[in-house]
Amino acid sequence: MNVTQQQEPKDRPARLTVGVVGAGRVGPALAASLELAGHRPVAASGVSEASVRRAAELLPDVPLVTPAEVLERSELVLLTVPDDALPGLVQGLAETGAVRPGQLVVHTSGRYGVKVLDPVLRAGGLPLALHPAMTFTGSPVDVHRLAGCSFGVTAPEELRLAAEALVIEMGGEPEWVEEAARPLYHAALALGANHLVTLVAEAMELLRQAGVGAPDRMLGPLLGAALDNALRSGDAALTGPVARGDAGTVAAHVAELRKHAPGTVAGYLAMARATADRALAHGMLKPELAEDLLGVLANGTHSGPGAEGGAR
Repeated sequence: MNVTQQQEPKDRPARLTVGVVGAGRVGPALAASLELAGHRPVAASGVSEASVRRAAELLPDVPLVTPAEVLERSELVLLTVPDDALPGLVQGLAETGAVRPGQLVVHTSGRYGVKVLDPVLRAGGLPLALHPAMTFTGSPVDVHRLAGCSFGVTAPEELRLAAEALVIEMGGEPEWVEEAARPLYHAALALGANHLVTLVAEAMELLRQAGVGAPDRMLGPLLGAALDNALRSGDAALTGPVARGDAGTVAAHVAELRKHAPGTVAGYLAMARATADRALAHGMLKPELAEDLLGVLANGTHSGPGAEGGAR
C-alpha cells in the first residue's frame, strides 16, 4: 500500500485519544500528524517556553498538563523526551500507577527498542518504539516532512502490525529494526545526519573566510549532487583529491586549515583517512599514490613531487 495515500475509514484502526509527554520538536509534530489521520490529541506536557510555543502552534486547544495527567487522558501516549531521560521517565510513570492496562505507550528514541518499556509492559501497557528518521525544526513544516519518512520500528511481535499501521497513518514508511540492532541503527543515522550538519556549517564558515559572499548558494547544488550520487552509487561516487591521491593538494588544504581554522584540522584528517581507506578498498585510489597521501594524513606535510606548488 502507498503510505502517502489516505486510508479509507473502514480500513483505519479505531480512533484514539493521543497524549504527548515532552513537547519538544518531535512530539507535537507526530501528534499533529496523527490528528490528520483522525486521531484526537487531548493532552500534552511541557514546561519550557519553547515547548509551550510549539504545543500552541501545532496542537492548538490541547491543554498542557502533568505527565501523569497526559496518561490519564490518553489511549495512545507518545513519550518524546531525550534518550537519557527516557528510562527514568518510564520507570517513574509505571511506579506511580500512571500506565493503564491496554494503553499504547510509544517512545520515539532511536537508541532504544522496547526493552526500555519493560515497566510499561509489566503494568499491562502495550509498548512500541517508533523512531522517525528525520530532523525536526519544531515548526509545522515537520508534519509535511513525515510524508515518506522512514521510521525505525521495534515492537513485540504481536504488536508489529499495530506499530506499522500507526507509522503508515502518519504518512511514514515502517522499517523493522531488531531490538539488539537499535544502537547501531541510531549510530548510523547520527553519523549521516548530525555530522553532516557540522561538516556543512564548517564548510560555509571557511568559504566566508575565503571571500565567498553566498556560501549556501555555492554549496547547495554541489552538496545536493554529492548526496544524490552517494545514495545512488555508494563508494563509486567518491571524488576529490583524496580519492585521486593528490597528496600535494591535501597537504595544501591542511596547511591552510591550520592557518585559518585550526579547529577543523582533526575532522578534515579523520574524514580524509576514512575516504582514503574506502577509495583504496574499492580500487579507486592507486596503491602507488596512497603511500604519499597517507604520509600527509599522518603528519600533515608533503615532500613528494609537486610539494612546493601544492603547499603554497
